[in-house]
Amino acid sequence: MAAPAEPSLAISARDLRKTYRGPPPKEALKGIDLDVPRSSIFGLLGPNGAGKSTFINILASLVTKTSGSVEIWGNDIDRARRAASSMIGIVPQELVIDPFFTPRETLELQAGYYGVPKDARRTDEILSALGLTEHADAYSRRLSGGMRRRLMVAKAMVHDPPVLVLDEPTAGVDVELRVQLWDYVRVLNARGTTVVLTTHYLEEAEQMCDRIAIINHGEVVACDSTDTLVRRLDEKEIALVLDHDIADVPAALKRFNSQLSGPRRLVVRYRPSETRVEEILAAVGGAGLRVVDLSTFEPDLEDLFLSLTSRSNAA
Repeated sequence: MAAPAEPSLAISARDLRKTYRGPPPKEALKGIDLDVPRSSIFGLLGPNGAGKSTFINILASLVTKTSGSVEIWGNDIDRARRAASSMIGIVPQELVIDPFFTPRETLELQAGYYGVPKDARRTDEILSALGLTEHADAYSRRLSGGMRRRLMVAKAMVHDPPVLVLDEPTAGVDVELRVQLWDYVRVLNARGTTVVLTTHYLEEAEQMCDRIAIINHGEVVACDSTDTLVRRLDEKEIALVLDHDIADVPAALKRFNSQLSGPRRLVVRYRPSETRVEEILAAVGGAGLRVVDLSTFEPDLEDLFLSLTSRSNAA
């Protein structure tokens, strides 16, 4: 008998709403539609209070949605709750561990909770991958904050779920752990694990994620591939250092958004969709200017995030 085909979407939400009772009532999610492709690293970004945690807690069955639907690996969280829960591992922001269990005991207990047979458990592999082998048999209360964070990730992996949600996994951890954690996430993703990541480190999200959704005030304000989202700003900047002082922007460059930021430094801001950089450099040469240095700036995910969330707040 052939194995069932894997779904194209790891997570799919339709018209998902959550209203917390008041007074006054608070509408945390306002009918969001969101698809997380299988085998992607998907960033879920937004300011504090945007609705990210509510969405994740609905996935974890910690919060009951008001209306709408959610599927995890093709399983509806209402009609097939147990199957949906078995397909996802969630690493919460909070460090929730039993201080009187060792990491090894914690993983064995968690594996038993999910019904993983003893001969199928990967306790030693997971401990090693997350740098916990040396501390495997020490009481968890003796672990540092960074080691406890690693243990939380390990707990989420014991049943080998196809979907892993990391909610601010590197908050308050050192650089070494951050690098090690992302290396492991890339390995998991290469094996086919879908990873959903929330983080306030936007540079981190830009480097890690294939696709990103930005949530603000309970609504999805952007969702696309990371490269496409960054290109949406359609703004670039060239700073030119000249070989002599000039008193004003040459006439040939005034049709561009140009200004002097010093007697020898000319800054040109332009839209790549409308202007080619060759046109700017040709105008510089046509004005008789000689460039001795050149630097460029283009927007990143942080610029887009601030642009979208500030626009949403103003509305």
